[in-house]
Order: sequence, then C-alpha cells, then structure tokens
Amino acid sequence: MQSTAKTINDYLNELPEERKIAFSKLRESILKTIPKGFEEQMSYGMLGYVVPHSIYPNGYHCTPKLPLPFMNLASQKNFIALYHMGIYLNPKLLEWFTTEYPKHSTQKLDMGKGCIRFKKFDQIPFDLIGELAGKMTVDNWINCYETQIKNRKSK
Repeated sequence: MQSTAKTINDYLNELPEERKIAFSKLRESILKTIPKGFEEQMSYGMLGYVVPHSIYPNGYHCTPKLPLPFMNLASQKNFIALYHMGIYLNPKLLEWFTTEYPKHSTQKLDMGKGCIRFKKFDQIPFDLIGELAGKMTVDNWINCYETQIKNRKSK
C-alpha cells in the first residue's frame, strides 16, 4: 500500500488515527539512533532511511537515480511495517535481532526476509527497533551492499 504523499509531514498526516502514536514513536526511535550519514526522505511511497548520493554516488543498482535504500517505515493495510535491508543481507544482525526480540515483546515475531510486521501497536518494542536502527553505520551498510552485489555478479 504505497502512499502518494510527497513529503514526510504529508505521509504522517494521512496516517489513520489509531496508528499515529505508534508510528511516530517508531520514527522517533529510529531518528534517535540511526547513525550519521543516513537521511530520512520519502522513498517508494514510505518513509525511507537512505544513503544519499553525496555519500554513495552510485545509488541503488536497480535504479541508480535513487539513493541507496537502507530502511523503510510504512503503514500497510493491516500492520505497520519496518523494512530493514541490513537484516536481509547480514545473517549475524538477523540472528541478533531474532534472539533479542522475545526479550522485548510478548508478541510473536512476525517477519519476512527483511520485513518486520507490527499488528498490535501496544506491543511494538520501540527500544529494540531503535537499537536495530543504530547497529549499522553508513560504511557498514555500503560494504555489506557492495559485497552482495559483487557476489551476485560473480555467479
């Protein structure tokens, strides 16, 4: 469910009332801890946390005009979603997160490859998500991303 909002404020204003508090808290958790260099912007109809072209001129390999994506936060039809590319590409980070999650929430982890879904807004582990957002620096993410791209090209 992509939004057509052009700005972050427009996106936040169009959120359903019952999601605004939880969504804003998630966003604050991310902004408090995400390492310097990542930028928040609209990306793919969601809030995006990206490596700007000023740091990584190559951009995203699929669409080089776009900055390198790292995380997205979205209000989907039935849940709030956090898309984290680091979890998708870094097995150690995924293991850390899946081990820590039960210590922070009584809700069963609902997760795809890089997507974490929150259906019960009062059960979101805001501190854990903040910690997750701070686990990879821009340089860590670029190195992880480039390693994956090189490995795909060599196959």
